[in-house]
Amino acid sequence: MEKIAITGIGVVSPSGIGKRQFWANIKSGRSFIKKITRFDASLYPSHIAGQIDDLEKYSHISERLLKKIDAFSHMALVASETALQDAGIDIKNEDPNLVGIFLGNAIGGWLYAETELRDLYLEGREGVSPYMASAWFPAAPQGQVSIYYGIKGFSKTVVSDRASSSMALGYARKVLDKNKLNMIIAGGMEAPVTPYALLCCNTYGALSKNNDDPQSAYRPFDKKRSGFVIGEGAGIVVMESIQRARKRGANILGYISGYGTSCDGVDRINCASDGKELARAINMALTDARVKPQDIGYISLDGLAVELWDDSEIRALKLVFGDALKDIPLSCPKSMFGNLLGASGALDMITALLTMENNLVPPTLNLDTPALNGLNYVRGQAKEYKVNKSLIISRGRGGINSVLVVEKGEK
Repeated sequence: MEKIAITGIGVVSPSGIGKRQFWANIKSGRSFIKKITRFDASLYPSHIAGQIDDLEKYSHISERLLKKIDAFSHMALVASETALQDAGIDIKNEDPNLVGIFLGNAIGGWLYAETELRDLYLEGREGVSPYMASAWFPAAPQGQVSIYYGIKGFSKTVVSDRASSSMALGYARKVLDKNKLNMIIAGGMEAPVTPYALLCCNTYGALSKNNDDPQSAYRPFDKKRSGFVIGEGAGIVVMESIQRARKRGANILGYISGYGTSCDGVDRINCASDGKELARAINMALTDARVKPQDIGYISLDGLAVELWDDSEIRALKLVFGDALKDIPLSCPKSMFGNLLGASGALDMITALLTMENNLVPPTLNLDTPALNGLNYVRGQAKEYKVNKSLIISRGRGGINSVLVVEKGEK
């Protein structure tokens, strides 16, 4: 399978909106996790998150449309617009039948849903918005992006827990490789900072309850880890064939060159402790990209900050890379802004692209005392490395494994 070019990046995250602001904050190693202020979350076991408070400042969406959609669709529309602008593409000049949308999320749009369900019980069916049915479900962002731009090509929504957007990107690459479409808008979005969604996330059993010290709560791979912290946002890229990108003189920001996926098949929630199936997915991605383990210059970790998940992730990497793993920089940048669940893989991939562009690996925060030693964790502050190829790991409940290989773009 051939490489696919990435020509535009759109970011909506607690660490910044737009790739410049996002990267400036990521490379500085700042934490954007804080107590939830949008509603009274004090009675929840975990009531901290990475939140976006200024989306309206960057929005091009009309008030009329905002009344019809959930926040996760709003984030997808903002990220899609910034990605298209970054790619230098006017969608009006594209054949709408040859443009696709591949997006992933884990839980849907619950702010809209829970608000309307409350009104249903208080006011009866007349109190429920007619847009309720189309606003909450996981495919709503794909539909809204399609309607907004008049896109009519083959498209998909992927719901696969935290691996959703990574799978959407992998699927998009396969479709472009078959020349079914000219370009694809791909990535993911998530908006879990709502009363009911937060309740669902708390039943996950893996959230940190260190509410008194939000900025140090998310501690992947650290001995004092106590679970992950949720975040909201979107990461969306424009993907097209290398030939098309070069023909139109696009700035190629990077390439997706390999993808692998597998399932552990041991538990409905937990992953396998041996890491063997994750290792198989990693090897699949490397083989697909036609690269050897020693060619990888940076590994973006899934980093759930739970012993079973963190330790099995490292076991998988050791199975693939052996002793060479100790020399490869590893980091989990999401420790700065929270785990965006179904959108996390897309944000990790975008971060890896910016890492390679700037030859600077962003840090993992709060990794003071590694639970597993002898590894090249980038901790506390960013570190310079010349990276040409990166590996991005995404995992989901039930032992879902999704792995991408991305390569440095052209200057």
